[in-house]
Amino acid sequence: MNFLKPSATPLDWKKSLLWLALAVSCFHLAYTSLKFPAAGLLIFGYAFGLVQLIDQASVRRAFYFGLATGFLCAAPQCFFFWKIFSVAAIVLWLVLAFWIGLFTAISCGCIQRWGKIKAMWLIPFIWTGLEYFRSELYYLKFSWLNVGYVFPNYALFPLGSYGMFGCGFLIIAIASFSSFAKPSKPANSMPISLQVFLVFFCFAIIFAFFLQILSAARFERPNPPLSIAGIQMEFPSAGILSKALDKALKKNPAAQIFVLSEYTLEGAVPDSLKIWCREHSRFLVVGGKDFVTNDIYYNTAFVVGTNGEVVFKQAKSVPIQFFHDGLPAPKQNVWNSPWGKIGICICYDLSYTRVTDELVRQGAQLLIVPTMDVSEWGRHQHELHSRVAPVRAAEYGIPIFRLASSGISQAVNGSGNVIAQTRFDGSAEILAATLRLPMRGALPLDRWLAPFCVGVTGFITAALLFLAWKEKCTTRTKQAP
Repeated sequence: MNFLKPSATPLDWKKSLLWLALAVSCFHLAYTSLKFPAAGLLIFGYAFGLVQLIDQASVRRAFYFGLATGFLCAAPQCFFFWKIFSVAAIVLWLVLAFWIGLFTAISCGCIQRWGKIKAMWLIPFIWTGLEYFRSELYYLKFSWLNVGYVFPNYALFPLGSYGMFGCGFLIIAIASFSSFAKPSKPANSMPISLQVFLVFFCFAIIFAFFLQILSAARFERPNPPLSIAGIQMEFPSAGILSKALDKALKKNPAAQIFVLSEYTLEGAVPDSLKIWCREHSRFLVVGGKDFVTNDIYYNTAFVVGTNGEVVFKQAKSVPIQFFHDGLPAPKQNVWNSPWGKIGICICYDLSYTRVTDELVRQGAQLLIVPTMDVSEWGRHQHELHSRVAPVRAAEYGIPIFRLASSGISQAVNGSGNVIAQTRFDGSAEILAATLRLPMRGALPLDRWLAPFCVGVTGFITAALLFLAWKEKCTTRTKQAP
């Protein structure tokens, strides 16, 4: 039995399917923004279609439409799951879709319990709370396909000030207010609630650019430029590494740090690489295994100094679920390099703000990210992964050098602009760039907003369940003889 009041004019099946089609189409078109940047703006169409689907006759039906929308968005974008997990990929697609279904269900419950005007103020908080939870807080956390990733820098949207989750909050807020705000008197005038929101939104944009102007102070006294080079190699034999580094050094003689990908080594750093660093007076960041026992290890990035010794190492903070990916790092530290504080995170660690935030809090002025993206996972997986580094760089205002095993490797400046990039696969391709380290980085505003939204969403969900339970108990009491 549904104890909530149905919406005054809920969507019928035909209109619901049309809104579903709009949302799914706009989502996939928006994710072509790597080739067509303006296509990223179509994410507003996805948000608007999804918000329209909230207005259903029942919470259950809203959940199913949200689940279908999420599945049709996730499965094509993450089809590479099939290559990795086979039939189990269907379960993972459904897990990603579940959060969209939960969003439409909770939001529909708010509409039926409190009406559209009150619900439209809650919908952005519900969206952001669920997105942050599924991206950062539970075991299967996975931040990809977040709406914030369609904006690779803040040329079109103020990523640098509000962050990825903050962008999602504003996008869903625009869709919510434009969908449910009622006109005020006289007729045909703009709704009062929409007027309030537009004022707030304009203030938010102005405030964002004001913050960007203030953040420019981070670059007023930049440190000397740092030249970095990396080589894309997938599961290379140890014997060829020194020769590959010789080739990269010959091509980039000014490079001071060289980078090799995650899992380049099957163990710790061999003497051949230590000798190379000592003979050429260069630093090397290389991925390998730091064994605890014969079969238990930390997935580690080693830093070899110009003296031929390991001067720093950082283990992977969040090993990939269902993979033999080592133990989680017991702690995070930054490398106090000759050029400033450098944070090192490994592969998918860059996708988790709770990992990279800690490095920025410790003063990281640059992130180096050794990455393993296996070639057989396909081009689209590599393209989706390449969306992360520009967003993180724009959020913190610090450069990122991300070296992948088989592409797409990137050098990104502190504005989120990719200044050098390699191709997909690109075996033995060299990535080189000169980066300027700012005086400091900063966390975007959504780092306090998103956890707050999780709390709001939990409170709203608990309130809806409690009120439904209370009504159910009251009904049973009245029906009792």
